[in-house]
Amino acid sequence: MTQTFALLGGLLPLLLGFVQEPGKQAATQVDFARDIQPILVKECIGCHGPRQQRSGLRLDRRGDAFRGGYSGPPIHPGNSDASPLIARLEGKTLGLRMPNTGLPLEDEQIQLIRDWIDQGAVWPEEGMSVEAAVLPVGEAAPQPTHWAFRRVTKPEPPWVRDRAWPRNPIDAFVLSRLEAEGIEPSPEADKAVLLRRVSLDLTGLPPSPRQVRRFLRDNRPDAYQRMVEGLLASPHFGEKWAMHWLDQSRYADSDGYEKDQVRPYAWRYRHWVIDAFNQDMPFDRFAVEQLAGDLLPGAGVEERTATGFHRNTLTNREGGVDIEQFRFEQVVDRTNTVATVWLGLTMGCAQCHDHKYDPITQKDYYSFFAFFNSADEADIDAPLDGELGPYWNTRAEFEARRRALLEENQVFELMPPWEAQMREAAESPGKWTDWDHAFDALQKYLDNGYGILLKEPSARSAKETKGLVDHFVKNYHRVISKPRAEELKYRELFKVLQQLDREFPGLTQAQTIAERAEPRVSHVHIRGQYNRTGMEVEPAIPAFLGSPDQPPVSNRLQLARWIASPENPLTARVAVNRVWQELFGTGLVKTSADFGARGEEPTHPELLDWLAGDFIERGWSVKSLLQRIVTSATYRQSSRARPEIDSKDPENRLLARQRRLRLPAELIRDGALQAAGLLDTRVGGPSVRPALPQGLTELSYANSVQWETSQGRDLYRRGLYVHFQRTVPHPFLMNFDTPDKSVTVCRRERSTTPLQALNLLNDPAFDEAARGLAARILTESKGEPVERIAYAFRLCLARDPSPSELARLGQYFEEERAGLDPEAASSRFPIPLPGVDPIEAGAWTNLASVLLNLNEFITRE
Repeated sequence: MTQTFALLGGLLPLLLGFVQEPGKQAATQVDFARDIQPILVKECIGCHGPRQQRSGLRLDRRGDAFRGGYSGPPIHPGNSDASPLIARLEGKTLGLRMPNTGLPLEDEQIQLIRDWIDQGAVWPEEGMSVEAAVLPVGEAAPQPTHWAFRRVTKPEPPWVRDRAWPRNPIDAFVLSRLEAEGIEPSPEADKAVLLRRVSLDLTGLPPSPRQVRRFLRDNRPDAYQRMVEGLLASPHFGEKWAMHWLDQSRYADSDGYEKDQVRPYAWRYRHWVIDAFNQDMPFDRFAVEQLAGDLLPGAGVEERTATGFHRNTLTNREGGVDIEQFRFEQVVDRTNTVATVWLGLTMGCAQCHDHKYDPITQKDYYSFFAFFNSADEADIDAPLDGELGPYWNTRAEFEARRRALLEENQVFELMPPWEAQMREAAESPGKWTDWDHAFDALQKYLDNGYGILLKEPSARSAKETKGLVDHFVKNYHRVISKPRAEELKYRELFKVLQQLDREFPGLTQAQTIAERAEPRVSHVHIRGQYNRTGMEVEPAIPAFLGSPDQPPVSNRLQLARWIASPENPLTARVAVNRVWQELFGTGLVKTSADFGARGEEPTHPELLDWLAGDFIERGWSVKSLLQRIVTSATYRQSSRARPEIDSKDPENRLLARQRRLRLPAELIRDGALQAAGLLDTRVGGPSVRPALPQGLTELSYANSVQWETSQGRDLYRRGLYVHFQRTVPHPFLMNFDTPDKSVTVCRRERSTTPLQALNLLNDPAFDEAARGLAARILTESKGEPVERIAYAFRLCLARDPSPSELARLGQYFEEERAGLDPEAASSRFPIPLPGVDPIEAGAWTNLASVLLNLNEFITRE
């Protein structure tokens, strides 16, 4: 019935134009409030309150009946027999029936509407809304009853029979549910397993053999607590938790779409996220800076860099696209992303019509959209430590050499008339097709190109001037003859300018947003179309999340502060649920991206609210939240399968044990490089490009993606830093379920496919890792093969092998050593080690590859 009200409103002007037949009168006088509005409430409005329509037309208020762009005669008595509304309600119009989903209205309901039309379609007094008509005078509209929309209150932990098992309040909630189901929790995992688990969960890296030895020998009661504190303080903590956040913020290193242009400084936002997690920035501040850091009083570089969250939208630079259309699409993406990431709402469902399940009207959607509609993209200088000195020391020489090149090639002479003609082409589209083409290129390839063009040269910043000059040199050929272009040789000049940029140190930049001085007017967009606007709207939070004492929320900073406030019932619940999801594989609410009516209810609602309340009380500290969870008895349980409870809890939602989780792609790669002794552990900085399979970039549009494989240490950086080209992502990442980064993803899938096995066996990075691991075995471990196999086991799995594992791998090693010929051995281990037989080195390389392919290696127990 969600479409019924819109159709009622849309047909009303047609309906009211009919004249009632003389003498036709219903037997009973119909009262709108008593007879008609209850139908609208039940069939069209439900408990959500009146639904403001796309056009602004409302059937429940007389004063609004002809608003929203409709025009028509005053209200006159109608003729229900001639009414298109009645025809559609009764299904007499071919192919059209209202409601278009669900059951049709009952005959009695249709007859009441007929009678109301025949009697003149009379409303109550002006301004009377559905609430006023249906509720008793003085009674407030009911508040939403859905569990996620109620304000967070921190419950007391429940009483449990087994007082010895719980280590903190989390365990009381879990054990209470288990005791109610007659299930006992699992015993604690082995110390080695527990160490590898928590190390992978908190830093994304397995423990070293030295860390394992130290922990296994530490018999102090607080040994585990000390180890957790050390992991939380590790600089790799920020890398691990940034990885999950970047999925939600749909981070990538390129624009997407056909051109998929590289974003050379997208990584600066990633750098900020890593630092924020390492510093344990309070989550409420983490939210405010990303949503509206540019509007904070005294906002500096870091606060503005945080707004790169909004710049991870796709950018369409295809020729001929409508700039305003794709600006609208970007604002839609920002609206949907903010709603999903921070509120756990599928607000995007209301872009074209009222949400079918949650109390989000289309007006609510575009009121939320209005918060982001006046934010423009802006790139700023955001230098890291050590950049400013080299930059200023060489800047004068750089500018002198650049200016000499531009003067020598007549750029300063030819640009002013080009600019004037471009402005005229913008004002007179269709007058010159070549200049139209050139102006289109300016808009697509130079961010805010038209805005820069309109400024006086003296008013442009140095960055804007450089951008426009470079664009001119690269694109002047579009408006001159081919002989003239060949004479000027601007193609060669552009390459020289690029080389000059590479030779001199520049400043890191950040992609940010900035509020316009004059805000854009926002409207409801009819059926979600960018070029069909309805009623005007002001920025506002969804009505159902407000409260009578709610201060006005009218700009993006106020929105950010409301989102990160205890008064908002969603943010804390959503955040702690996603942290739980990363540690247990599934959140307390399985649908971590949807806390609405279609989402799954929490398995442990009191625990979710306790975690959310505790999160707020502890200053929104993510590290404190993680410390609470990973030191609980619930987290420390063994992950061994328990057939006796499979029938009761096949998905382990009651948490009677831990879960074995296949590691994300990035962590599999990191683990292999670390085992091989190759991992570069530098934190932060630009993206890197590991080798791609041959021919992969040819799949990009017009072979436009240029992938220059990184060199030296950059080849061995963590998977978090691998350059993500949206149209040609690294296949290893995609094979192991890394999201495509087009839209926000709040929970990664975990698949098992043959391609994954082929990747681990044949990927060049894993071949190199196997050789590196073999080299470590041969150089760091002495003695018999069994001793070396045990050392390799500790490097890869953080434990000693069982006797059967040791025997089987020893047999495999002997078979490989006996079966390899010198040529095959050389191909497996091409760089000889002094004093090591090449065949033995090849055999150890094959054994190392086996270890790196074990299910246990790519799994967190």
